[in-house]
Amino acid sequence: MSGERQPTPSQTVGPFFGFALPFEHDYDAGEGEQALRIEGRLTDGQGQSVPDGLIEVWSGDQFARCRTDEEGAFRFVISRPQRRPGDGDAPHLDVAVFARGLLRHLVTRMYLPDESASNAQDRVLRSVDENRRSSLIAERDGQILRFDIRLQGEKETVFFAI
Repeated sequence: MSGERQPTPSQTVGPFFGFALPFEHDYDAGEGEQALRIEGRLTDGQGQSVPDGLIEVWSGDQFARCRTDEEGAFRFVISRPQRRPGDGDAPHLDVAVFARGLLRHLVTRMYLPDESASNAQDRVLRSVDENRRSSLIAERDGQILRFDIRLQGEKETVFFAI
């Protein structure tokens, strides 16, 4: 080595996420009455599918991961997040997004649509412009929660710097 530097994964752009990180039933972290089925779609600024993304969700000791398919679709089964005593946050899932064109992963939150009273008091959700808060709240579609993630443009999902 003559002092030559090699790029690290966070310095390159490439569709290497989907094949590098899967594990059996990676999208399934919940069961029973408290299990939530979450479906969504990852899209770019033009509304086009991102077919090589990777979405991770977690809450407490639960963790799930899902690759996006050709339509940019992802899905999870995860136990309903609970309000943590003393922190003042509404029940939510933390979400990380990895995709081509991103030098670093993006972080956001997914709030539950049936927690409007808790959501109204959540310190993080209250810090987001009122016109953009809906991008952080899942929508109920029968028994499924729908949570689409738009990387930029109109109706862009709110992402947080951490």
